[in-house]
Amino acid sequence: MKNLRSLHLLGTPLLLTDYRQLGEACQEWARQPECVALDFANTQIVTMRRHEPAFRELTASYDGFPPDGMPLIWCLNRGGAKLSDRVYGPTFMCELLAGLRGDFTHYLLGGSEECGRKLRDRFLAENPGLRFVGAFHGRCSKEGWLDPSEEQQVLDEINRLSPDFIWVGFGTPKQQAWVKRYKTRVRRGVILTVGFAFDVNAGTKPDAPLWMQRRGLTWVYRLISEPRRLGPRYLKYNFLFLFYLLWDSLRGRAFLPPSR
Repeated sequence: MKNLRSLHLLGTPLLLTDYRQLGEACQEWARQPECVALDFANTQIVTMRRHEPAFRELTASYDGFPPDGMPLIWCLNRGGAKLSDRVYGPTFMCELLAGLRGDFTHYLLGGSEECGRKLRDRFLAENPGLRFVGAFHGRCSKEGWLDPSEEQQVLDEINRLSPDFIWVGFGTPKQQAWVKRYKTRVRRGVILTVGFAFDVNAGTKPDAPLWMQRRGLTWVYRLISEPRRLGPRYLKYNFLFLFYLLWDSLRGRAFLPPSR
């Protein structure tokens, strides 16, 4: 992406950036007459892009992948990235919205109506100058479809309001499928698929303590919170991530040189 380097890990070009640099880049992209999409990638997303061709194709329309998990940072630093922290979706959403001026506009896509209301209330309390111009809190299918009775209405509203930032919180893989299906029909703006950030920042779900986040243990906290839903997923993709990382390392292909 423009002005940002990337380093490939398991085939995914992860952006070598931090909160401040990515925030400044997003503001620049938001002023352009085109649509840019970012997916905050954790180890699961990186592994799915490597292991599942259908998911790799689903995410091919993204313009960049900020590294959302600390294990990714450790791997990238082994490849020479020299990063001090991840760019965690929930934290990035907080930091960007806390510092933006009122001439940027925002659209919320996903979550429940209660979640959307709590998000707006929280961020407006912290930064009264924010402008939330619209929202859609209906359902999205695994294939990225919205309710047929609302689909065209939502797309027309987004293009009419022309928000600078479109925050998407449908969760994986629904939000990636939505971007794949609709990005070419969105005229402009920065699409940020942040998933869990909606629930965390609205206060409807707890997040891991900072000490666990710094040690790459966010997944452990979430597993304890939702063992039945997340247990099988974490077991599968954590194992596959380590397997592919070892496999690529043995072949000397764990990392590719930074690129612009």
